[in-house]
Amino acid sequence: MQATLSSKYQITIPAQLRRKFRLKPGMKLVFDEQAPDLRAQPQYDFDVEAMRGVLGAAKAFMPDKSAEAVLTMVRGYDRRKQ
Repeated sequence: MQATLSSKYQITIPAQLRRKFRLKPGMKLVFDEQAPDLRAQPQYDFDVEAMRGVLGAAKAFMPDKSAEAVLTMVRGYDRRKQ
């Protein structure tokens, strides 16, 4: 798969990759300057208010778990491994 760098140093990410990584217009990509090659990954915004709502909903399903226990479970989840 390839993309062409424009005169303004822009590329179009192929549709197959946009779907695979769920990229949306306006999302930011983070470049790894330490990598031996060019690497970029999406920067996901963390919305504290949305997370608070999720934790509140999770409490109904897991009344015996503390918020910290739920966060530990969420932090350990890696959607890329599924």
